[in-house]
Amino acid sequence: MKYYIIAGEASGDLHGANLIKAMLEKNPNANIRFWGGDLMQKAGGTLVKHYKDLAFMGFAEVLMNINTIFKNISFCKNDILQFKPDALILIDYPGFNMRIADFAKKKGIKVYYYISPQIWAWKENRIKKIKRDVDEMFVILPFEKEFYEQKHHFPVKFVGHPLIDAIANRIQVDENAFRKEHRLSKKPIIALLPGSRKQEIKKMLSVMLKMASKFTDYQFIIAGAPSQHYEFYKPFIKRKNVKFISNKTYDLLSISYAAIVTSGTATLETALFKVPEIVCYKTSWISYQIGKQLVKLKYISLVNLIMDKEVVTELIQGDFNENRLEKELKLLLDDYKRAILFLDYYDLEQKLGGKGASEKVAAYITA
Repeated sequence: MKYYIIAGEASGDLHGANLIKAMLEKNPNANIRFWGGDLMQKAGGTLVKHYKDLAFMGFAEVLMNINTIFKNISFCKNDILQFKPDALILIDYPGFNMRIADFAKKKGIKVYYYISPQIWAWKENRIKKIKRDVDEMFVILPFEKEFYEQKHHFPVKFVGHPLIDAIANRIQVDENAFRKEHRLSKKPIIALLPGSRKQEIKKMLSVMLKMASKFTDYQFIIAGAPSQHYEFYKPFIKRKNVKFISNKTYDLLSISYAAIVTSGTATLETALFKVPEIVCYKTSWISYQIGKQLVKLKYISLVNLIMDKEVVTELIQGDFNENRLEKELKLLLDDYKRAILFLDYYDLEQKLGGKGASEKVAAYITA
């Protein structure tokens, strides 16, 4: 059997890699061609395009790169036609993947969608295209099944969240060895996760790092994204209690005392590592104004959305400033606040449905 997988972001690369591993365990002869990243490439198959060449964030940046985006779509369609897969597997990345789903369906290719587009947040009218173009949808958030089946009468399969497996199956890090390898002090660590794209890192990291001069009893470590090089981060590292570690976010979170995290999948990853966190988000003024009109949600972090209450503090746009961040970080380091968070984190994990997401999806697809 031949499979074509498309993941357009770092988180998709992680989930795609675990899916490929599970698929190859069930069918070692599977021929897999994909768009993704280094993790998917290590798992097996043939890499067509790397996600770092696809990631455009915000309305303004998408418009500036519209020609590149359309060229990628055209290239992808032609590559699919030449490969002639038995099935197409799409992982999130809806702006691109929904167009490819439409194309593949018209060509008679079976379409699986793993990790639903967040149409419950915005662009709910995409449900029409999903019903038309997607043969099977696998959802990873508990409220998504109700959203699809009760509100839109479209059957989906809730498989649990793949992050639970990714975290549970990782090799445990030796904290002393990790600190020695990266020349870290014995101070407790506050991890800084500023995102993966250059424009969001620039906006987020400069404010995050102002905390290093205010909390000198802690060591601040920037979690470098695999898609960015050290030279990009270097100008931000100006204090002795600020360090940089690239592409080892899970190891870093496993030994962190607290974290400041840009909104996205990393907020859930941090919670599953049981690290108290502050969630932050800031974009351009025009992107934020447009987003406010389109996105109708009470929260921006997956942690709060799943729990349907404010478990972790969210600092959005104007609230993400030096004074407010300092105040919230002081609260986060308080023992009582931390104890409450740990209880909520336990409930969060129970809601996510346990282990085995990748294996469940692979079983459905390769059956």
